[in-house]
Amino acid sequence: MEITKVVVPVAGWGTRSLPATKNVPKEMLPIFKKPVVQYIVEEAQAAGLKDVVFITNRNKTIIEDHFDYNLALETLLESSGKTELLNTVRQTAEMANIITVRQKKQLGLGHAVLCAKEVVKNEPFAVMVGDDLMFSMEPGIKQLINVAQSEHMPVVGVMEVPADKVSSYGIIEAEEFSSGLYRVRDLVEKPKPSEAPSKLAIVGRYVLFPDIFEHLEALKPNKDGEYQLTDALKGLAKNGRLLAVKIRGQRFDAGDWVDYLAANIYFALQDEELRYPLISKLRDFMPV
Repeated sequence: MEITKVVVPVAGWGTRSLPATKNVPKEMLPIFKKPVVQYIVEEAQAAGLKDVVFITNRNKTIIEDHFDYNLALETLLESSGKTELLNTVRQTAEMANIITVRQKKQLGLGHAVLCAKEVVKNEPFAVMVGDDLMFSMEPGIKQLINVAQSEHMPVVGVMEVPADKVSSYGIIEAEEFSSGLYRVRDLVEKPKPSEAPSKLAIVGRYVLFPDIFEHLEALKPNKDGEYQLTDALKGLAKNGRLLAVKIRGQRFDAGDWVDYLAANIYFALQDEELRYPLISKLRDFMPV
């Protein structure tokens, strides 16, 4: 079972990151030397996913432009002899086959995934949320793909979160049948800590099969007028058709300011030229 397509919803307004996202998509905010969305596409590429389907809106064409050639810039770099930078910008344009689908109304993650139906057709596909970053020896989405291929079932990625954070996530009710693998019985969207069935939160990585579209099309909007992917996944879980994988690795939520700033520091510390000057500067800021 080959999985070649990944759906990346990027049509949201990015209100958590205002005012930075007033005119710049949150997915294009820089983390170290690259925009957030490039890390997503690089993870997909490392997992063998060839077709990246952006679910976008009319104000976010800059995202697809980032993965295109910039001939004026390339000509300037070439004439200036800046070969390394020239190769860097060209590699970005050659990373993946980019497909865009416009979500004309922002009606939730479930609606965004449904917008991809005519592109993915009858194939299993991955979903990667555009501001959820994962870093590990094995790409986060690849960990899900491996299980989906071996078990022939849809899979969601989960991580354990503190009890006081469960109200920010979709939380699974599940039983572990192998180390880090769970059979999902139910899902609860943003429960109160006292009502959460576990501390295993869905963290923006999914491998889904075409039957998800039947559940998405049957959804009714929630009180905010949105169609939530979690509600469609509940249908799969009730039919015994959903697994969860505890993802191994480091995660950053780029829509959270603490995580966003921490991610910048994390990557800067990997750069040998910046590491020690940055540590020195950070020490200047730290209270004695």
